[in-house]
Amino acid sequence: MERRIIEFLKENKETFISGEEISRKLKVTRTAVWKHIQNLKENGYEIVAQPHYGYRLAGIPDKLLPDEISYRLNTKIFGKRIFSYVSTTSTNDVAYMLAEQSMPEGALILSEKQTKGRGRMGRQWASPPGGGLYFSVILRPKITPTEAGKITLMASISIAKVIRDSFGLEAVIKWPNDVYIGREKICGILTEMNAEQDGINFIILGIGINLNTAPGSLPKGAASLMCKTKKQVNRIEFLQKLLCELELHYLKIKNLKFEEIITQWRDLSMTLGRRVKVKWRSNLIEGQAMDIDSFGALIVRDDFGFFHHILSGDVSVMK
Repeated sequence: MERRIIEFLKENKETFISGEEISRKLKVTRTAVWKHIQNLKENGYEIVAQPHYGYRLAGIPDKLLPDEISYRLNTKIFGKRIFSYVSTTSTNDVAYMLAEQSMPEGALILSEKQTKGRGRMGRQWASPPGGGLYFSVILRPKITPTEAGKITLMASISIAKVIRDSFGLEAVIKWPNDVYIGREKICGILTEMNAEQDGINFIILGIGINLNTAPGSLPKGAASLMCKTKKQVNRIEFLQKLLCELELHYLKIKNLKFEEIITQWRDLSMTLGRRVKVKWRSNLIEGQAMDIDSFGALIVRDDFGFFHHILSGDVSVMK
């Protein structure tokens, strides 16, 4: 009921709506309307009540509320089921558990804070409350385990594109899973999968983005979009745009159009054409990052002229 009240107020946000009109529209008593309005206020909604005029929505809380995320979200797969937490160990942990319980593809898991947020290679991901965007999505693509890198690439493109389109910032991608602005990291991506030899049961796409994180809460070499734009970022709007963009690129993978993703990735890469150092398994490779292949592997030509196709590894771009 409270969701319907908020939607009704949003549709008429330029004017006051009487309690009588709301009760008639939603077929509840005026007393029930008043009680629901009080609950909404307690949850952070700014609702102005004016005698003889009614109610007007003046502000929405900066919280990752499922009803706000789903409001007019124009997707068919991503975000049809939403689980939002105040705090959790890692959204990937929760998503993995739900995926094992047959949660459908596109389910979205978010948290205001992660106590054990992590990145690739077991690194910690700083996840302070109230500023970042930490979420995971359950995916069930019909691809082989060697193609799992495609998911990371499509996600990095989606994030970089939303940042560029929304703020005009030159977001670039460091293979395979980081988004930078200049020399500062804005976003990290962690994909984890449950697979058999010939197919994937599910992939958990985990994303952490520094939106409004204060500089003092960020590790060295990282920045937030608020630092770059000098203004607060609306987290719900950003997330909705990103979910639409992720779905668009994910469908390209499902429809066998990965070459389009490769082309976009090349244009946004800060890795290609640069000298890199790659820690891969027990090897250390130094050379030139040449391209990515049809599986999303980084192609590196080492100093002896040999080419390596690297599906996973720790890459440092040399200055």
